[in-house]
Amino acid sequence: MSAGALRVGISTCPNDTFAFHALLAGEVDFPDLELDFALLDVQELNERMLAGELDVAKVSFHAALAMADRAVVLPSGSALGFGVGPLVLAAPGRGRPAPGARVLCPGEWTTAALLWRLFHAGEGNVEHVVFSAIMPALQRGEADFGVCIHEGRFTWEEAGLERVEDLGETWEEATGAALPLGGIVAARALGPARTRRVQEAVRASLEWGLAHRAACLPTMRAHAQELDEAVVWAHVDLYVNEWTLELGDTGRRALDALSRLARERGLLPSGARALEVLDA
Repeated sequence: MSAGALRVGISTCPNDTFAFHALLAGEVDFPDLELDFALLDVQELNERMLAGELDVAKVSFHAALAMADRAVVLPSGSALGFGVGPLVLAAPGRGRPAPGARVLCPGEWTTAALLWRLFHAGEGNVEHVVFSAIMPALQRGEADFGVCIHEGRFTWEEAGLERVEDLGETWEEATGAALPLGGIVAARALGPARTRRVQEAVRASLEWGLAHRAACLPTMRAHAQELDEAVVWAHVDLYVNEWTLELGDTGRRALDALSRLARERGLLPSGARALEVLDA
């Protein structure tokens, strides 16, 4: 692992651009860390971190499970909570998924896709597309159901779609835990000292954003799929919460529940390493 610039990947979603605005804009300074940022779709982040092409990245916790032996979760920067889950959407009157239904998910390694597999194994023919393509495909009648994330949680009614299921509610009923969607992971090869320094930078950026909310808006709007300011802030208010600043016991229990349920349902090898949070 090079001691030079760290390759850092984050998504274009408002919660991530809010959290990282201060680092992107130089509002917080960590001169000993050279951070080379890439803003990417969540599935591309998952794939590139899995391939070892990034040193630090915001990834889906589904992907994090697959790389638990070589990446550690940072205590800050996660998206998790109650009432934050992906929505299963459809055109009005579709009913429930049946065999043969075309179901769109936002990427093989997204937590949304894992939730579908956990609670709807064998239902429908699953295809993976970029998350922003799902609602338009449903509107055009090109798919029967879609597992929608990010801004779709706030705009599905305007799009004339119907909510079939809230997978977050299904998760909470099954586990009693908060739903862990995604978090910042760092390659174990960085070493503990450098990883802790990255954690300090992430937390400092988050704290700056929480203290200067309005200053983050230009960065968020520059990358958001949905430019309506109210939607952008609704996204931040839902996905940036107390557990984003620090996972705490609630966040750690949520990660344990995800590891356990995936193993119980046969979606992880019995001996797979559990998610580990950096001891900061």
